[in-house]
Amino acid sequence: MTHTPTPVEVAFALLREGRMGDAESLLTRELQAVTDQHGEGSPAWASAQSDLGTVLLNTGQHERAVECYRRAASAAPRDNESHKDQLTYRLNLGLALRMAGRLDEAEAELRRGAEERLAFYGREHAGYAFGLEPLADLLRRRGDLAEARRVTEETVANFWRNGHERVGTALALRAALVHDAGTGEPLFPDLRPLPDEVVEQIGRAVAETDPSSMALLRATVSMLEGRLGRDHQATLNALSAQANLGRDLGDQAGRVEAIERVLASYDRQGRPEDALMATLGLAMAQGEAGDAEAGLRTYSEAHERADRIGRPELRSQVLRNWGLALKEAGRTGPAEQRLTEAVAEAGRGADHDTAGRAGVALGLFLQHEDRLAEARTVLEQGLAVMDPLHPDAIVGRSHLGAVLDGRSCGCGDMPETIAAAFRDFVITRLPADLLDHLDVTIVDGDFKIDVSLRREPEESELARLNEVFQTALAEFRGRITTRN
Repeated sequence: MTHTPTPVEVAFALLREGRMGDAESLLTRELQAVTDQHGEGSPAWASAQSDLGTVLLNTGQHERAVECYRRAASAAPRDNESHKDQLTYRLNLGLALRMAGRLDEAEAELRRGAEERLAFYGREHAGYAFGLEPLADLLRRRGDLAEARRVTEETVANFWRNGHERVGTALALRAALVHDAGTGEPLFPDLRPLPDEVVEQIGRAVAETDPSSMALLRATVSMLEGRLGRDHQATLNALSAQANLGRDLGDQAGRVEAIERVLASYDRQGRPEDALMATLGLAMAQGEAGDAEAGLRTYSEAHERADRIGRPELRSQVLRNWGLALKEAGRTGPAEQRLTEAVAEAGRGADHDTAGRAGVALGLFLQHEDRLAEARTVLEQGLAVMDPLHPDAIVGRSHLGAVLDGRSCGCGDMPETIAAAFRDFVITRLPADLLDHLDVTIVDGDFKIDVSLRREPEESELARLNEVFQTALAEFRGRITTRN
């Protein structure tokens, strides 16, 4: 039987595509439909509020998520199932408050939730431990290590006794607390009684619980390798997390070593596309470690791998990255050749963003070489096929503006370009007759908005206006801090 995706499943599919505004709009419409059909305060209304809160939480709109979860938790339970749901909503409220930095309120909600779970489930039930675990994590973040350890040990014992798979995340939290204490005791207890899938979960959870500790990650890699083997995906994922942390901490040698281990594993397993992505990561890491020649050799190797695979999108990606690295190394002739080949390869495939990114990369190169007419043509062709909200599209539009002004140096007015994209994002999501004018500028690293309305908005339109602006801020603030 074919499964019809639920609205929240569709919303998360949109999020995976980077379509934050569309995901939010979908669930906002669903909430209104549920409200019209079942009324405020109904179990269906509470569920729809929670779904919208989850999407908002995943798009960085923590304060709005808090209010959605608070409304969901306010719905009076009508039966056993809706009572369970209310406990979940209160847990989510506590987590959202924590992510919003409102730690006092978060602790109060999580403590209240744990007490309600104790009354509902009883101390021995795994449902009670579900409320203890996030409380312990918050206590650790607040520096109350002794109380966090006590609550964590109770959580571990509960899940272990019940044979519940969540013991994996609880053990990851316990390992972080043991590491924090620095007592020298083993980070992990004897894990032999646990099934492999729970051990895998420990590896995933460590990276999420404490992504800043290289010692903890290395110990986790060693544990996973000893239990599951060097080629198990959980081991490779932990190595990838170690490589990412090495980049963040400036440990480039450790980063290169971790990627090399991942690459060797993919080659042993005969996973060519995964090996290609690891090779690209290795080339980038080598370049950022200051070994440009090693990075260029690795890009050459990646090109050979992409040729063997035969997919034009992959060949284009490799050629684009290789060309950019050659440009960085001052080798303009070979750089232009690779970037031109990247555009040609992308044209043989069906991925529009790949074609657009290749075009933008070549257009920027041509602009900086003072070949403005060629740059304009290439940039316009690349931008025509891209998602206009793609980060590379915003960069491309900024450079195109500079080209149209006759400038080979400088990269256009990025703040102005981002502000224009912000404005377009808002206008396309509101009734056409509502806005009189909308001015958006970037001042001191944030958006300054001046808006006037043509008419008095209805209450629902005013709420929608606020929601759209909040979504736009979440969508575009990151573009300000990550632009180059």
